[in-house]
Amino acid sequence: MSRAVILGGTGTIGRAVARRLLAAGWDVAVVGRDRSRLPTDVAAAGGRFAAADRDEAGAVAAVVDAGADLLVDCLCFTAAHARDLLPLLDDVGSTVMISTKAVYVDAAGNHVNSATAPHFDGPIRESQPTMAPREDIDYRSGDGYGASKVAAERVLLDSGHPVTVLRPSRVHGDGTSKPDEWVFVKRVLDRREVVVLARGGRGVDQTSAAANVAALTEVAANDPGTRILNSADPDAPSALEISRIVAAHLGHRWREVLLDQHAPAGLGTHPWDRVPGIRLDMSAARELGYQPAGDYAATVTAELDWLVSAARLPPGFRHDYFAPMLGYTAEDDYVNG
Repeated sequence: MSRAVILGGTGTIGRAVARRLLAAGWDVAVVGRDRSRLPTDVAAAGGRFAAADRDEAGAVAAVVDAGADLLVDCLCFTAAHARDLLPLLDDVGSTVMISTKAVYVDAAGNHVNSATAPHFDGPIRESQPTMAPREDIDYRSGDGYGASKVAAERVLLDSGHPVTVLRPSRVHGDGTSKPDEWVFVKRVLDRREVVVLARGGRGVDQTSAAANVAALTEVAANDPGTRILNSADPDAPSALEISRIVAAHLGHRWREVLLDQHAPAGLGTHPWDRVPGIRLDMSAARELGYQPAGDYAATVTAELDWLVSAARLPPGFRHDYFAPMLGYTAEDDYVNG
């Protein structure tokens, strides 16, 4: 039986990878700090929890000590994190690092977290220029996140070991502390009669189902190599389409208020407000034989059902992130005025 170790295995992508590999007959060790975050279905399927802190010296080595056919690192944010893995990789058949599309820059050097929004000419290929790697800046900052990921990527890709770097876009799935769809789920739970969308809801920031990232991880595990692959859903729905998918799944109807350029600034904002849109080219993944688990509408249901189950929100839920997008008073004043 093939053995997989998943660092950050209780997170959104980690648990999806665990489910995928367990279903395929793998022996899976799910590494995390909090056993209570191990989904019951993963445990029931045979997933074994291993307590370890990614930032604690020697903790990862203790888990990977017996070797593994596959190491999936969902928590590799810096070059230091990547270097911690290098002594272990002689005993690992294949490594998958979860990176991000935030590494890409446009012709002017802008990225998704910069003050000026990037403008890409079309679907982004893996050959698109990236931010310069940096180790001197906090990876939790806007300018540091992508640059730190690039530095981590390069450490692993230059190691001589078979490493696949996956660059997803806006990840959705159960277990996340920042579920983008909450801006619409919360409105359904509050029985809002209208949904207000900036720029007519035309914004597109391509989604990446954790289940689809998991499907691509399995492909990479079965065909070890050194490569970078985008990881996104087969479709790229607009914010308006996403709002309709969420409302339909939850059996709710509302009136759509589609704002134009004359609307007050800040009204109707949402996580996908990118015009022109951002899309990832998935040609390289398809050439490896990747087949998605499903499109956005089919895969987002897991997250939606998880969110509305007793309105359960995970520890560390980012209320501060969503608060500006849920300004009901300003919306009502605009609609009624």
